Amino acid sequence: MSFTWDGPLFSVIKRRGPGAALAVFALVALSACGGGKEDTLEYVERPVETLYNIAVDKLADKNYREAAQYFDEVERQHPYSVWARRSILMSSYAYYQFNKYDEAILAAERFISLHPGNRDAPYAYYLIAISYYERISDVGRDQQITEKALNALQNIVRRYPQSEYARDARLKIDLTNDHLAGKEMDIGRFYLRKGQIIAAINRFRNVVEHYQTTSHVPEALHRLTEAYLTMGVTSEAQTAAAILGYNFPGSEWYEDSYALLTERDLRPTIDQGSWLRRTWNKVF
Repeated sequence: MSFTWDGPLFSVIKRRGPGAALAVFALVALSACGGGKEDTLEYVERPVETLYNIAVDKLADKNYREAAQYFDEVERQHPYSVWARRSILMSSYAYYQFNKYDEAILAAERFISLHPGNRDAPYAYYLIAISYYERISDVGRDQQITEKALNALQNIVRRYPQSEYARDARLKIDLTNDHLAGKEMDIGRFYLRKGQIIAAINRFRNVVEHYQTTSHVPEALHRLTEAYLTMGVTSEAQTAAAILGYNFPGSEWYEDSYALLTERDLRPTIDQGSWLRRTWNKVF
């Protein structure tokens, strides 16, 4: 789902009052843009309607920094109004649009804390998850944010399995797991190059056991074949290659594993006592 202020959506948001903003919630859930936040507004007492409508207009103009400020001001000046509740979530969305993800998360968490049973709570959880997800870095960096994104996405699926947010979260969970598996592979290859074979095997094993639906499993099985052959544990190498050949027979990784075995006059064969055999039963 993408977000634009063109066409009929613009006329929706230009309506005055909180009803217009709530109409936007159903349309803006999956979008992102850029920016930042500066100091809060100077305190000037104004009617709640005035502050809210200024914030809505700022949002319509994609002035997300000032929109967030005015939504925050609604809550600051009129904390017990119905518009304050809605402004918290609108503020979170504006911060997210402006790439101020920590502020977006804090606002969404505050909304959930104050209004856990509100009908827009699923959207608040989604804003938290997407604010982590947007910051997933390349596999060469620390993956703490990736782990938080995964937990937040799983939280949505667990709490609201039938919602539109859960459907999108499931897709992002697959991508996040693939990213985490890629990190494991990156570390495993590093250990393999350094000759730290047991450490490398542990990483590749983690991929096979815990990220079995990702695109990295074929290479992980090949690297296990390679690592076990290096250690002289031929039965595990043969088992890894056999599982690889059975599940990914046309892959280049199986061709490479097969070549490594035949160089030693070995063939892919399942060892019934191997941990790989037990994992194979569970995974494949």
